[in-house]
Amino acid sequence: MKLDYTSITRQDFMHYFRDDEMLNQLTTDDRIEIFQQVLPGSSYISQELLGNLLRDYSVNGLQVLEL
Repeated sequence: MKLDYTSITRQDFMHYFRDDEMLNQLTTDDRIEIFQQVLPGSSYISQELLGNLLRDYSVNGLQVLEL
């Protein structure tokens, strides 16, 4: 079955993404896949972004170093 993605607007997607009840329908694997694919390119991955991610998820024992 092929879905018609042209009927999904940016607003629809963001509403779904921000709705905890809807978001909870996604599996952990779904979330990891989205997380790994969402950025448009490597130039968006920065020391600050990674540091914020570690802090937001309370990841201890890791440090982001800029090379």
